[in-house]
Amino acid sequence: MCYPQVTREPAVTSKLLAVVAAATLGISGLATPSVSALREVMFVGNNWEGTVDVIQSSGSYTKIGRLNVVPDKQQRLTEIYLNPIKLAYFLGIRNGPGEGHDQLVDDMYTTPDGSALVASRPSFADVVSLNLNTGAVNWRFPVSGYRADHMAVSPDGNRVAVSASTSNTVHVLNINTGQQVGSFSAGDKPHENVFSRDGRFLWNMSIGEVNTDLDDPIWDWTKGDRHITVVDTQTFQTVRTIDMRSRLNAAGRSDLSNAVRPAVFTPDEKTLYFQVSFFNGVVEYDVATDRVTRVKELPKNPDTSDDRTTFVNDSRHHGLSMSPDGTKLCVAGTMDDYATIVNRSTLQPGPLVEASKPYWATVSGDGHDCVISESGADQVTAISFATGQRVATVAVGDHPQRVRIGHVAADWTAP
Repeated sequence: MCYPQVTREPAVTSKLLAVVAAATLGISGLATPSVSALREVMFVGNNWEGTVDVIQSSGSYTKIGRLNVVPDKQQRLTEIYLNPIKLAYFLGIRNGPGEGHDQLVDDMYTTPDGSALVASRPSFADVVSLNLNTGAVNWRFPVSGYRADHMAVSPDGNRVAVSASTSNTVHVLNINTGQQVGSFSAGDKPHENVFSRDGRFLWNMSIGEVNTDLDDPIWDWTKGDRHITVVDTQTFQTVRTIDMRSRLNAAGRSDLSNAVRPAVFTPDEKTLYFQVSFFNGVVEYDVATDRVTRVKELPKNPDTSDDRTTFVNDSRHHGLSMSPDGTKLCVAGTMDDYATIVNRSTLQPGPLVEASKPYWATVSGDGHDCVISESGADQVTAISFATGQRVATVAVGDHPQRVRIGHVAADWTAP
């Protein structure tokens, strides 16, 4: 059986993205920007605050500016409060995954020309494009159902996929216009999305129902249909589904959940590492042989409760990235309050870097560091892949979650 090629989210250089942008814009008849017109930055989504902090993508990680991702907040709230069903879901998000807060920004990417930021907003159940020069909304796409979640951008930068949690749907949009170019059905609560290197396939991981307290293993059947869906991005037809339940069972780990959380592929795209609900560790999966090859449990914080109902949205560890050379993993131990660099060949962790509810892990622009969001301390921290030690910490907004590499104009300042 042929397996579609998969890839992790790469740290694309400013020069390469500018070349892609130039080719894309040239086709559309618009002005072609020079290579030097773009600046690589890092975007940090402050989930509860509805802002995005823009910082340097490597080095000192100095803060450059801040964007308001909900300039239309009053209009959206008016619509919600006038619709009883929307209001019920809005309040459900606040009291469920929002931990008592509205979820105003989740994921974000920039357009190839660096002129706009496209962001998913869970509580508003939409995706918006914001003009990076004015802060105004360029376009808005309401997702099906009542909550928007993780996104992914295609290799050419022209399409963005977004998971619509409550409708078990993934929408694929033209990143410049917001027009839907396709969609497909996934498992329950579609979550992470990953495009293949050539853009032909899109992988979606569904995590099932994570917002109830039915977390004892005997109630696992209530969590719903959790599997990986692989679709052809030209036809949006499913070409493969992967349920990790049987693969984990075959590896002797029937005790683990089959809800695949953050995941990362090796540079050669032959091996997948992923986290699962309730587990403080990582799972290794061989794509060609379709089997789980190793499972590594990572250190437990003695102060972390073993009560599974206390884990945020069922995720004990949530955040995973890999060094560009494929030799190191970076793990965000969310409920255990640490991050660590793991040697990929031995799966042995390095120093445990203290962190407050780390929620995501991204590779820095220069590839030297892993950058984690500390949602419990309202800051991001960079950890050296080489030493496993903290090298920088920068204060950001309220409850940072997703962190993504993006591009802005070289002379950009926040509106």
